[in-house]
Amino acid sequence: MKKVAFHTLGCKVNQYETEAMEELFEKSGYQIVDFREIADIYVVNTCTVTNVADKKSRQMLSKAKHNNEGAIIVAVGCYAQIAKDKLIKDNNINLVIGSNNKNKIVDLVEEYIHEGNKINVVEDIGKTTEYEDILITKVNDKTRAYIKIQDGCNQFCSYCIIPYTRGRIRSREMSSVIKEVNTLASNGYHEIVLTGIHIASYGKDLTNTSLIELLMRLNEIDGILRIRLGSLEPNLITEEFISQLSKLNKVCPHFHLSLQSGCDATLKRMNRKYTTETFYNKVEIIRKAYENPSITTDIIVGFPGETDEEFDSTLDFVRKIRFSGIHVFKYSMREGTPAAARDDQIDPRVKTERSHTLTNVQSKIREEFLNSFINKEVEVLFEEESMIDEKKCYYGFTDNYIKVKVFSDNNIRNLQLSTKIIKIQNDNLVGSI
Repeated sequence: MKKVAFHTLGCKVNQYETEAMEELFEKSGYQIVDFREIADIYVVNTCTVTNVADKKSRQMLSKAKHNNEGAIIVAVGCYAQIAKDKLIKDNNINLVIGSNNKNKIVDLVEEYIHEGNKINVVEDIGKTTEYEDILITKVNDKTRAYIKIQDGCNQFCSYCIIPYTRGRIRSREMSSVIKEVNTLASNGYHEIVLTGIHIASYGKDLTNTSLIELLMRLNEIDGILRIRLGSLEPNLITEEFISQLSKLNKVCPHFHLSLQSGCDATLKRMNRKYTTETFYNKVEIIRKAYENPSITTDIIVGFPGETDEEFDSTLDFVRKIRFSGIHVFKYSMREGTPAAARDDQIDPRVKTERSHTLTNVQSKIREEFLNSFINKEVEVLFEEESMIDEKKCYYGFTDNYIKVKVFSDNNIRNLQLSTKIIKIQNDNLVGSI
């Protein structure tokens, strides 16, 4: 039995696609092993979102060859899409597969085994109009399953290479999503997370299909207790959308709205298609419909041209919105994007200082948010088990995505239980059942 090892870089979509590719190999009789082990085939699912991601992708491809000189090395995904010419010339790499054709990976590997000729299947992703169906029936060692419903992006933010590596928006047929979720539910998974490159665009390229219609159908599936949405564009949020959404009892009150900056001038340079006023109004729509929802976001500090005054505007806006969580990123140049060509790049030391400042401001807001749950009963879906001082400890999440720890002599993994919150510990909650 031939052994296959995977390494995944980048986003949740990449992680989903790796799990799907692993299943394809398993169904064809291959054994999946850890990337650090000696394998016959190494597959690196690459990322190209920044120059650093490019470097990591190349490093992992080299590491695979170092693990086993005689192994077949497969470069797949976004970096393979954008850097195909470099990878094709690399004698250590045997197969180059771009953003599409992942569902054919086993056939392509076996073709290489039989014929021995380097394989390049990187197509012009900008001309691709069909969603490539690739699915999963299980998730390794997890109780939460990510479901890819969409690919591609039409936004063209000035810092982002993804539209060039993933192509234009392509939605998965609703019947395919429903079939996959039904299978996962029958296999014991209680929570699903809808993910994609730009899920707010789901259905725009299909007939009589929309994200809210898909959610309505998924809400009816027995066995699924929670439906969580991945990152959303603010412009998706309307009174009508949230009114319909709030009626779906399984959809979690956790909204990750990508902000990127709290300054209108910076947002314009980023080519983000909203203003801070628009964003604020979207958050208010959500908060009117849900009690204490979790609003999280991404913010880039040190974007080209960002002045001290613009950064201060972001801090003020963060204080105004009071996010329950922020992923803070220091702007990282990506060659080939308009932002990378600007001559007003920010000093790395300034980026680091701004990152620390924003993180400190957000930490205080986060603590206030967590404190609002002390002595309250919340529903927690428990996912992980560990041992602390010879006691069984379980970790899970509330519906608004706050991590909770409890001690229990009983196995409560994959159960959703009412939990009383006792205290805050290490940015998480501690409770009792």
